[in-house]
Amino acid sequence: MELQELKKVIEILRREYEHLNAPIERLKAQKRGDPLRALICTLLSTRTKDETTAEVCKRLFERVKSLDDLLEIDIKELERLLYPVGFYKNKAKYLKQLAFQIKEEFGGRVPDKLEELLRLKGVGRKVANIVLVEAFGKPAIGVDTHVHRICNRWKLVNTKTPQQTERALTQILPKEYWMDFNRLLVAFGQTICKPLKPRCDVCPIREFCAFVKIKEP
Repeated sequence: MELQELKKVIEILRREYEHLNAPIERLKAQKRGDPLRALICTLLSTRTKDETTAEVCKRLFERVKSLDDLLEIDIKELERLLYPVGFYKNKAKYLKQLAFQIKEEFGGRVPDKLEELLRLKGVGRKVANIVLVEAFGKPAIGVDTHVHRICNRWKLVNTKTPQQTERALTQILPKEYWMDFNRLLVAFGQTICKPLKPRCDVCPIREFCAFVKIKEP
């Protein structure tokens, strides 16, 4: 996929986003309010479906409304609130530890720099980049399995890991598109460009897609 085609694809996905009614939008609704919510939701969403994470976060935020609440809550209660997100016991420990880090190392504020976010327990590049975009409005590209899969299907990149995809995209994609690239491709991947049975017959960008061309006789 050439850059000019990619720009057209992004504009189409922007127009289609609301009509897709993807699970990512329900999760994004739980992130609104402050950077801590965005960080918690994004960390919990790893290895978990967005619809599940959204329900857990809604329940969690009825109990945990501040950094102090997160510091004070009993770990067993936190585990119960986080179930059934993937690896909920590990994530409960991560949340307790990163809450302590935020208070002790960053004066009670979620950091707004990549290298500082990466110091937080359980936070990798995908989580950090998404938090930069959604909590602080800073340009970054969060690459999860959807973004990695779709960009390779499009032949936009030829990479084996999400981190390789992130590096490649920062070289290819103009910064003006970084902010909403993740949400657009995740919504597209959740509803149309699925991992096992992509819905190529109803895909709004099929004319630009290398994967469709390979499938067609």
